Amino acid sequence: MLYTVSRSPYHDDFNAMLGLVSDADDVLLMQNGVLLGINDNRYLAELIRTGVGVYALQEDLAARGLVEQISDRVQVIDYKGFVSLTAKHPQNFGW
Repeated sequence: MLYTVSRSPYHDDFNAMLGLVSDADDVLLMQNGVLLGINDNRYLAELIRTGVGVYALQEDLAARGLVEQISDRVQVIDYKGFVSLTAKHPQNFGW
């Protein structure tokens, strides 16, 4: 499943999402959800421990001035990459 995270982890029930994801899933950070991908974010460390693939939209990182602060554990993609993730995962869940 593809989980799309569009809100800050500080304004969401992040622990609920952690209980749902598995290593077969991918998580796409978009809009304010890209805050989850910042270096040394404790939420990101917890998410990575689940084994999911973590991606962030380049355009949303750039719009927030976060390109240089994103963790190297997060794969930065463009909208074409977003389309590829949705093709890979027929089911998705917006968080």
